[in-house]
Amino acid sequence: MTENTLVVVTGGTGYLAGHTILRLLRDGYRVRTTVRSLDRAAQVRAAVGSDELEVVAADLSADDGWAAALKGADYVLHLASPFPAEAPANDDEVIRPAREGTLRVLAAAREAGVRRVVLTSSFAAVGYSATPRESYTEDDWTDPADPNTAYIRSKPIAERAAWDHVRENGGPELTVINPTGIFGPVLDGHLSSSVRLVKAMLTGAMPTVTPTYFGVVDVRDTADLHVLAMTHPAAAGQRFLATSGKSVSFLQIARMLGDRITQLPAELTAEQVREGARTNPALREAARRLGWIPVIDTTKARTVLGWSPRTVEETIVDTADSLLALAD
Repeated sequence: MTENTLVVVTGGTGYLAGHTILRLLRDGYRVRTTVRSLDRAAQVRAAVGSDELEVVAADLSADDGWAAALKGADYVLHLASPFPAEAPANDDEVIRPAREGTLRVLAAAREAGVRRVVLTSSFAAVGYSATPRESYTEDDWTDPADPNTAYIRSKPIAERAAWDHVRENGGPELTVINPTGIFGPVLDGHLSSSVRLVKAMLTGAMPTVTPTYFGVVDVRDTADLHVLAMTHPAAAGQRFLATSGKSVSFLQIARMLGDRITQLPAELTAEQVREGARTNPALREAARRLGWIPVIDTTKARTVLGWSPRTVEETIVDTADSLLALAD
């Protein structure tokens, strides 16, 4: 019975974590979540609308707290990972806590007798090698030696470390979810980087966009996939890509917003992006990805786990409507 099953969700203040906690509570699970500081406990409980949610303190950068956080847990959904608002001075400021934090959680899960850990990785661990492919499956990996941002590099490094750790030490079963850009309704005013893109379009703060294409997945569908992967027998030892439909561009997203925005942003030409990348670090990634429209195969999640995501347009519209409602 789910009411006797304890699930620990790490990184409770996160966007995906909030929706995942909501899904678990709706399904009747007992839920405990971790935060770096208990000062955020009230915020987390308010976001999910539950005063009964158990909130404990545990930081990815320290051993303290993890044994207590995972005590008695049947499953762990490890969603916490550093996501800097701006480029760090040293890549290890992002990579080290991502890798070491994942290993801390796995070690504590093994000691606690946890059945399975579901790790949130990213498409960044799959499809960001120097030479882009036309299509991607779970067999693909980003080379961490390639010249990517610290955040992108942290994803394959942390995920590889997780698989190596389980293979070498045994312990809980491991399943990994690799989502693309996560959008969808917000639960409170603490906005993720992806949602802030939609807000910028709504407010006119993004007058120009690059001709960049990327995958979109709904935060609610991503939460559902984590819960499906948590208990499905066939999910053990597997990776699952998560995206909805075809990859889209920033301009296509803006068009999906319809009359919610007063003016479409102007799309830069390829030449403008290349020229701007000479002096603007923010354009360098876009310059490397010019002409790249990734095809991301989610057959595995759909057939093995029965996952059925929303359309991209529904996700983007729901993101915008939730932001507009929050502003009222």
